[in-house]
Amino acid sequence: MFPDFAEQLRLREQQGLRRFRQVVESPQATHITIEGCDYLAFSSNDYLGLANHPDLIKSACEGAQEYGVGAGASHLIHGHSAFHHQLEMALAEFTGFPRALLFSAGYMANIGAVTALAGREDALFADKLNHASLNDAALLSRAQFIRYPHLDMAALERRLAASDARRKLVISDAVFSMEGDIAPVQALLALCEKYHALLLLDDAHGFGVLGQQGKGSLSVLAEQERHPPNLLYMATLGKAAGVCGAFVAAQADVIETLIQSARSYIYTTATPSLLSRALLTSLELIEREEWRRNMLARNIAQLRQELQSLRWTLLPSMTPIQPLLIGESHEAVRISQQLRERGLLVPAIRPPTVPQNTARLRISLSAAHAPQDIQRLTQALQDLAA
Repeated sequence: MFPDFAEQLRLREQQGLRRFRQVVESPQATHITIEGCDYLAFSSNDYLGLANHPDLIKSACEGAQEYGVGAGASHLIHGHSAFHHQLEMALAEFTGFPRALLFSAGYMANIGAVTALAGREDALFADKLNHASLNDAALLSRAQFIRYPHLDMAALERRLAASDARRKLVISDAVFSMEGDIAPVQALLALCEKYHALLLLDDAHGFGVLGQQGKGSLSVLAEQERHPPNLLYMATLGKAAGVCGAFVAAQADVIETLIQSARSYIYTTATPSLLSRALLTSLELIEREEWRRNMLARNIAQLRQELQSLRWTLLPSMTPIQPLLIGESHEAVRISQQLRERGLLVPAIRPPTVPQNTARLRISLSAAHAPQDIQRLTQALQDLAA
């Protein structure tokens, strides 16, 4: 009845771009089971190894005992529980902002924040390698959408200087999810201050990982007494924090504006309170257990050392995201499949997620990986590259 759908799928598969889901039959960890087979996984965003932590499981069970398993309503009706409220206050204190606001997912947080703060008379300035959620948010806002080359602060300044928009909002990943590199936060803030612009930082892959106590990309601002009033900070809670959801932290009037106007916050059921209870425990572990970040840094250094002579290019990254540039999509898929046959899970990332001819293996490291795990992967890659 709709042959064009079948043809589109056929073409996608022919181009090596069709994706398939995998059924996981174990908790998230470095060693997982998928459809009856055991694998060593380098494909998870569980950077600190908290997704299956017994303390988080215990807290989630306690939360379920107290509040059940469903929130039952949106936050603005009667779905906003004491655990939600406690978590928002804890996140605000952790990040150093007056207030924080919970969202069900990072995608929803970016969509809600951007569309609430920018409209037809405004302009959005975005790094070309931003996450899809920021790009979709910009399009939905109906503001003028102005992109600048990746990390090019001179180009961003020219675009800001040329704009006479009512409100200017710069949006950027803090850690870029497919490159593993880090945005120049201080330079972005300086430009935004100079040109009276707001700055929204998406720190999905930096929160809990970067800086002392896992303060994320905000750690570069540690010497400042308080955060600049034009800064909004978004981070997800399903990666390093090991659970689910996201939050935006900012000044009180900005958060109140989001409560009143962010449609992805207003028109959705609140997340289960048990998740917020688990996240309160996660936040304590992130802040207290510095050894997790130390282990992660050790794993990153080991991987980079052991892959330095590989014929494929390991992109410059000191984050848990270690992209190995292959180039052609079919070749990236082939290598990923050969690793899988050896019991190693490393996903092939292809267009449109990354630009044409930059297909790659996206190696994701965790504090839970042991040195022998890293060695097993690097030896396999060296064998395949020979």
